[in-house]
Amino acid sequence: MRQFYNITKTIKDTLEANSQVNVVTFGDIFDVDLNKQTIFPLAHIMVNQATIDEQTVTINLSVMAMDIVDVSKADPRDQNEIFYGTGNEQDVLNTQLAVLNDLMAQLKRGTLYTDLYQLSGSPTCIPFTERFENLLAGWTATFDVILPNTEISTC
Repeated sequence: MRQFYNITKTIKDTLEANSQVNVVTFGDIFDVDLNKQTIFPLAHIMVNQATIDEQTVTINLSVMAMDIVDVSKADPRDQNEIFYGTGNEQDVLNTQLAVLNDLMAQLKRGTLYTDLYQLSGSPTCIPFTERFENLLAGWTATFDVILPNTEISTC
């Protein structure tokens, strides 16, 4: 069975091709050294579960796209537009959602779709800020990918 290897490598390669991703990691996010400043922007892949049917394998994944928020020491009340605050949190959320949107587009109608890695349904993207120690912000997308099950022997 190669579906697991195929989907994780394919997602990794797609994320690495995005100019807004510096490093792609896999597994438990707490095993990644998030204090290493040179790895950001970071995309992280987690496999949640798989459902095996006769013709298909559906793999549920979560992909996190994140970057470090730069915070200015300026008082937000001194700015012309307080709504945006003193950091680039909104910029980080915007660019990292775009990373996930690009991945989903590839799974819905792009090269991944034609290679039979197909998105099932609509992904859920949940933003996070201040989730980790070093002021990271980003999104976690959770979604199902349907793959052909070519590995089952009917003997």
